[in-house]
Amino acid sequence: MNSLIKLEVARSLRNRKFLFFSVIFPAALFLLIAGNADSKTKIEGSGLTLPTYMMVSMASFGALTAVLMGNSERIAKERESGWVRQLRLTTLPGRGYVLAKTAGAAVVSLPSIVVVFVVAAAVKDVRLDAWQWLALTGAIWAGSLVFAALGVAIGYLASGDAVRPITMIIYFGMSMLGGLWMPTTSFPHWLQDIAKWLPTHAYAALGRAIEQSQAPEAKDIAILVVSFVLFAGGAAWLYRKDTLKA
Repeated sequence: MNSLIKLEVARSLRNRKFLFFSVIFPAALFLLIAGNADSKTKIEGSGLTLPTYMMVSMASFGALTAVLMGNSERIAKERESGWVRQLRLTTLPGRGYVLAKTAGAAVVSLPSIVVVFVVAAAVKDVRLDAWQWLALTGAIWAGSLVFAALGVAIGYLASGDAVRPITMIIYFGMSMLGGLWMPTTSFPHWLQDIAKWLPTHAYAALGRAIEQSQAPEAKDIAILVVSFVLFAGGAAWLYRKDTLKA
């Protein structure tokens, strides 16, 4: 399994298009949104300035891109090409393949988080305590596993031709409605009520709580835990179903 993890990491690092959208694009989007914002005016209802608010949003968005987009399309294409079938003939257990995909995506998601943090600190002078930087990195990195499981599930659910549009709809929908591209306080009240139950909203809320030196809300943690159980359970069921077809 270790060899497969190394292969997955190497493949991800060689994919320049994937690295651009998961590592460079979130940092560029952060500068586009927060570039002209001052460091004093706070977003209504958040207690954070726009740069600090969007720093967490874009770091979360970058990690989401790495684990969701990377897993779903690759798995669907490998199923159709016969690569997954070949791996089943080896001693590699089924869970090993899923773990390798998740681990490979998680390795790539870490640079996307760090680059956004470095840009925010260097360009927008975002300042936090050392423990906050470490806690933010750990929380966003660990939280990305929720969406890595979703990526695996989509990869086993959709065919090679359908996987990209399905993933893009989920990806953009969860990013926008979850408040990763703009504060949800700018949404209509009915849309804010919906956004609060999305895992992407809860995901970013963890980081914002750390920025304010507060404990994460139990509701946000519960949403992420339930989402992970559902996504991982769905991925496992779809994997077994795909195995029976082979």
